[in-house]
Amino acid sequence: MTPIASSHPRKFLSEPLAWCYSLWKFSRPHTIIGTSLSVLALYLLALAATGSGVAIANILHFLGAWIACLCGNIYIVGLNQLEDIGIDKINKPHLPLAAGEFSRSQGQWIVGMTGILALLIAGSLGWWLLMMVAVSLAIGTAYSLPPIRLKRFPFLAALCIFTVRGVVVNLGLFLHFGEKFGTEGGLTLSVVVLTVFIVVFTIAIAIFKDVPDLEGDREYNITTFTLLLGKATIFNLARWVISACYLGMIGVGIFKLPGANSGFLISSHGLLLGLLWWRARNVDLNDKSAIARFYQFIWKLFFLEYLLFPLACLLA
Repeated sequence: MTPIASSHPRKFLSEPLAWCYSLWKFSRPHTIIGTSLSVLALYLLALAATGSGVAIANILHFLGAWIACLCGNIYIVGLNQLEDIGIDKINKPHLPLAAGEFSRSQGQWIVGMTGILALLIAGSLGWWLLMMVAVSLAIGTAYSLPPIRLKRFPFLAALCIFTVRGVVVNLGLFLHFGEKFGTEGGLTLSVVVLTVFIVVFTIAIAIFKDVPDLEGDREYNITTFTLLLGKATIFNLARWVISACYLGMIGVGIFKLPGANSGFLISSHGLLLGLLWWRARNVDLNDKSAIARFYQFIWKLFFLEYLLFPLACLLA
């Protein structure tokens, strides 16, 4: 059921709980979870690589980086919503701007404040973190904001997503934590493996994310891979890309990645590969809600990797 648009924007002072719930929706919870887990995973990998203990100072480094990344996340997804209000009224009418729960000026204020906070917090904590946040915000801005608006071009839109999620965040966070924990060895092989996995997996997310949004994208002339190739082709391509990720990680386990538990890598990724194909077998591509549920399932698999891979390293 399409939600009824709010008759007036929510105000924090008069409706604090409702306002906070709208802010939660505005932040796109699945991206917040993904960001939080990526910070945690790179923190744990840096601890394992440096042999550092879970000291109070190290926990504070984690919390600072986490808050900076959350602010950056809200800036990026919020800016996208500000530029896509008309499209979201068709594709995602539950989002606060499309539903009228936030006014445009409220959205602009939230986006502006979180962008500034992300840069200020990151700048106060370290060079690597500042560079990671600044590059992420720059790419996120170019993705959504006219006149550049890279999301109009399927390849460039996908490139933005997997560059930020796969490369910039993983490498930037590990280098930041490594510097804080006193490592001089730079990147480890385990971080490179995780980064390659996330980059390839994010390609699947980037191409599949527009499948549930076909109607709005078509009406507003947003060219996507779904419009160019069709839902069935994109669905199968995304499934095979994720399968390649799991098969690659199983191969890494077979060849015994240093610093990782091979048995755990092989068994956990073999199980997820089977789960992926089992879950994909009955998805009705003519049912928008079924496609949206499968997209959220892909995100859950993405979340899991940020838990499983560090655990494999800690079990080594």
